[in-house]
Amino acid sequence: MSETPNPDMPEDPKEAVPPPGTRSRGKRLRNVLLAIDSWIDSTIYMGGVRLRAFWQSFVAFTERFNLQGPARWGVEIASEGMTWGAVGAVLMLALAIPAFQETSDDWLKRSELSVTFLDRYGNTIGERGIRHNDTVPLEEFPDHLIKAVLATEDRRFYEHFGIDIPGTFRAVLSNARAGGVVQGGSSISQQLAKNLFLSNERTLERKIKEAFLALWLEFHLTKNQILKLYLDRAYMGGGTFGVDAAAQYYFGKSARDVNLAEAAMLAGLFKAPSKFAPHVNLPAARGRASVVLDNLVDAGFMTEGQVFGARRNPATPIDRKREDVPEYYLDYAFDQVKSIVDSLPRSYSERSFVVRTALDPNIQKAADTAIRDSLKQFGKDYGASQSAMVVMEPNGAVRAMVGGRDYGESQFNRATDALRQPGSSFKPYVYTAALMTGKYTPQTMVVDGPICIGNWCPQNYGHSYAGRIPLITALTRSLNTVAVKLAESIGRGRIVDLAHAMGVKSELKITRSLPLGAAEVTVLDQATAYCVFANGGYAVDPHAVIEMRTPNGDPVWNFAQDGGKPKRVIPPEIIAMINPMLNSVVEHGTARRAIIPGVKVAGKTGTTNSYRDAWFVGFTGNYAAAIWFGNDDYTSTRRMTGGSLPAMTWQKVMAFAHQGIEIKPTPGLDDQPAPTSNAIAQASLLEIDGVKRPVTLSPAAAERLMGLSARMRDAASQPLARPSAALEQDRILAGRDPDISPTGSN
Repeated sequence: MSETPNPDMPEDPKEAVPPPGTRSRGKRLRNVLLAIDSWIDSTIYMGGVRLRAFWQSFVAFTERFNLQGPARWGVEIASEGMTWGAVGAVLMLALAIPAFQETSDDWLKRSELSVTFLDRYGNTIGERGIRHNDTVPLEEFPDHLIKAVLATEDRRFYEHFGIDIPGTFRAVLSNARAGGVVQGGSSISQQLAKNLFLSNERTLERKIKEAFLALWLEFHLTKNQILKLYLDRAYMGGGTFGVDAAAQYYFGKSARDVNLAEAAMLAGLFKAPSKFAPHVNLPAARGRASVVLDNLVDAGFMTEGQVFGARRNPATPIDRKREDVPEYYLDYAFDQVKSIVDSLPRSYSERSFVVRTALDPNIQKAADTAIRDSLKQFGKDYGASQSAMVVMEPNGAVRAMVGGRDYGESQFNRATDALRQPGSSFKPYVYTAALMTGKYTPQTMVVDGPICIGNWCPQNYGHSYAGRIPLITALTRSLNTVAVKLAESIGRGRIVDLAHAMGVKSELKITRSLPLGAAEVTVLDQATAYCVFANGGYAVDPHAVIEMRTPNGDPVWNFAQDGGKPKRVIPPEIIAMINPMLNSVVEHGTARRAIIPGVKVAGKTGTTNSYRDAWFVGFTGNYAAAIWFGNDDYTSTRRMTGGSLPAMTWQKVMAFAHQGIEIKPTPGLDDQPAPTSNAIAQASLLEIDGVKRPVTLSPAAAERLMGLSARMRDAASQPLARPSAALEQDRILAGRDPDISPTGSN
């Protein structure tokens, strides 16, 4: 019988015997590992013992300094203050690092942009940028001029280290008591840092940067050097920088020669040059100069007897009031110049230019006058306080721009920067996009009837519907429901894409009420886009700059060569359909007041919900122009529609612009007769004894007669009712204007 092998035993008995030396090596390895483990354990243990002993001795040592009561609270507060102070210092330093990057080695030598502007005929119309003179040494400035500046801007200038801490706290307390900003806390060093390196934005970050840069200036320059730079670089109004340039501009003399009264007026400009400039507001400038004289006495720099003569005989500046200077236009052109300069090669070092613009001074003056007169005559009746207008050639050249009723009161350019709802003046984009789909023509029958999108149910102005009508009639009557139905049919995204392609730069939000003009655009946007209708379908770049040269006459930039090229965005066959529709709006619809005798006019009115905005945007073969009326605070007007004051003012400007020039054909309207001089009279009927009769008077005379007739008739029927002439004549002329778009917020 054979035995079963044991699987746990090796087959060869010799394999059970370990090789010689193996057992001894394993024993030594185990001993080494045990020794290492023992060393680690003992080290950790002894380390803990020593650490415990050290901590006990440290606690015993600190017990000697243990404070109780008020002393302990003082130490705690000081410690917390130091901790948070360190955190704040690190934070401020982090914020100041970007500002220090501006302090390159050549910061004191860098020249600023200086531009002289010419109109389209080559005549000088204004300047922008730096106009300063730093050749007058500090010791040659009159003592009373230096004292006037220091007394008003920084009395402790020679005592502080760049930041006047007591002066800052004093300003904070004064402002708190007054409930507003009546005293500034920035030192001259801080103001210079802002002028040299920073912007005028009112943020905490800028103030921190300003403080650090003030310290940096104090470290790198002497006090006299800082004061000299401040006197040379501060903006003083009228396009001047520095007191010497301002003295030349306002008084026709060097700063070396100004008397005390003139010095006080100059010193008063540092706070708000646009507000206290004598050529803008002489009474305000003299009032500010009187405050400077008070400061001289309060600071102890002069006595009341020394300033008495300056009080009795205030400074009389040179008459610099130039109402014909197109300030808004120059601001727009200067922004374009800065963009062009930024695009030039970095190696280009020239910073002074002579720029010829597209400005037509005659059209500009006509636009300024028409808007000013309209607001003066009808603004109060309509409850409208502001207006803006842009007149362009079909190639995009801006011939005139009005950014507000008074540049001296507000430099905000409402033509380029104010976003307002266009109302029904947006509808041409809707109708054009519909025509471009090929599904519609001007004669396509559409249904004017109720429509609801979710819980939004837009209605026409008169809350009535016309039923089946041609598309051209729907646009002429500015029917809201048809515009909404078209947008639903073709897609609102297609409308936005077309508007942007035509030149609307503002963002257009796609909402249900978009086809009724619920988006926001600028006046420049509208004028640019309507140029596409005027030139036959090409998108253009709006531009004020025609060419740039150096003061020596060397060419730098030319729009014909370097500017944007026209791009077709609307086919000619579509232009041939949409332009007659827009012409029908003028001759048979809501914009009859825009008719120009002998000129084919096309365009669209716009009136937004609650009468906040009133527009007319129109064009001929020669020009495209957009005009807006409303209020800066978005308050409603008194039922002003786009077909009233906007269309009437637009007509005045454009009628003048077309005088004495070749009338170019309007694309798509070549075969249609232009309106005669009676067209305006037919558009404005005078009701006498219940009969509407056409008049052959001038538009202005017809407007006045209609207003008089309306008031007489109203007075006979309602003796106590006294509606304003402008509102009543608008009611008689237009009845219930169908152009109002209840856009809502959707």
